[in-house]
Amino acid sequence: MSEPMFDRIALIGIGLIGSSLARVIAAKGLSRHVAIATRSVETLRRAEELQLGHSYYTDPAEAVQNADLVIVSVPVGSSAAVAEAIAPALKPGAILTDVGSTKASVIAQMSPFVPEGVHFIPGHPLAGTEKSGPDAGFADLFVNRWCIFTPLPDTDPAALEKLSGFWRRCGSNIDVMDAAHHDKVLAIVSHLPHIIAYNIVGTADDLQNVSKTEVIKYAASGFRDFTRLAASDPTMWRDVCLHNSEAILEMLARFSEDLAALQRAIRWGDGDKLFELFTHTRGVRRSIIEAGQDVDAPDFGRHGIEQQPSK
Repeated sequence: MSEPMFDRIALIGIGLIGSSLARVIAAKGLSRHVAIATRSVETLRRAEELQLGHSYYTDPAEAVQNADLVIVSVPVGSSAAVAEAIAPALKPGAILTDVGSTKASVIAQMSPFVPEGVHFIPGHPLAGTEKSGPDAGFADLFVNRWCIFTPLPDTDPAALEKLSGFWRRCGSNIDVMDAAHHDKVLAIVSHLPHIIAYNIVGTADDLQNVSKTEVIKYAASGFRDFTRLAASDPTMWRDVCLHNSEAILEMLARFSEDLAALQRAIRWGDGDKLFELFTHTRGVRRSIIEAGQDVDAPDFGRHGIEQQPSK
């Protein structure tokens, strides 16, 4: 095992992402000490039972004291409250990052509280399942997944490289982009699919002439995929919709236009148009498989982060 990258890492939130980080940090010896913070006493007790860290706190400010790396994995609506709570305890030179699925909002919420001398580098590991909580994590979650950074204009290149090195050691591939571009990309590859999944499962549940028993009994694999997406953490997805609304609404409008075109093709019996569409989208699926991004848990963006109500 190689030399640890950090003396102390603080994990704020110990859901799927946080607990997976704790496991891979331990497995690869990436830190000498892991401090874990969560507001839920029950969740904290479970994290300690699982031996996910070395010290445990309900006060995040205590957890981040003397930490070289602080990783915030809470619903994006709680970002400002967490940043305000930990800011006075962050040491100069520390790297502060997050795992939120929206970046412009997180930057706007957290930046005002970041002390001078602390390296704030927003991040987003595109990995997850529909499960949540400290028991849901596993050390291989980030293997061959992308981790996207949206650094600020004054980000220290050395700090960015060190954080990139950490995520590479966790198994991730690294990309860097502007926050607004990130939010638009994630709106189509992650946020919109979840919204559609929530909606179609709700539609099936509302049908008056199909019983819930039949929906469950005869659900084909396509519908089962939707139900997996729709089983994701409702707190997190509420916050995603509220904090990336502009990009999501744009993608919903585009989707609605494409759906209207599909309706016309079906109504008019335009087999050529339907075949063209299905052939094209089949090619997209094959490209995803060839890129190595096809996993048992579908979708890049289902993050099982700790459930915390927004303030």
